[in-house]
Amino acid sequence: MDVAVATFSTSTHAALARAAAACEQRGARLTDLRRDVLGLILEAPGPTGAYELLARLRARRGAAQPPTVYRALDFLLEQGLIHRIERLAAFVGCLDAHAHDHGHDHAAQFLICRGCGQVIEIEDAALSEALAAAAGRAGFRIGRATVEAEGLCAACAPPLAGTGARS
Repeated sequence: MDVAVATFSTSTHAALARAAAACEQRGARLTDLRRDVLGLILEAPGPTGAYELLARLRARRGAAQPPTVYRALDFLLEQGLIHRIERLAAFVGCLDAHAHDHGHDHAAQFLICRGCGQVIEIEDAALSEALAAAAGRAGFRIGRATVEAEGLCAACAPPLAGTGARS
């Protein structure tokens, strides 16, 4: 098998095609390397760190150096195709960047499970508006905001005593 040929799932190939079209609309180019890095992030079971991406990229394409991966990540972040989860120093795909025209600098909100490591991206307009209002009261204008909330997902949270419900 040719290591330079990336084999991704059908859904990832579709997402990569949408990403390439979005980049083209913005006058940018999703190169083969950038496409591979994005595909690896989209197919990862959870947030993926840069060095994990580097190892997976080397397995697919042969020799690759850290600056190569970091440049691809910078491009993908700039285009709004991925998000950096600061708490985890890792990256997740931004599937909404393909489905919505919310721009490539939308407010990102993440729920991070400290039990299983799952990261869920939410888009809550009320939360964004509340943050903007609070900032405005302080005389501050937000240019970009990422909210990361850590806790337990439904699968990891212990049931509440006596109710059978989960916290």
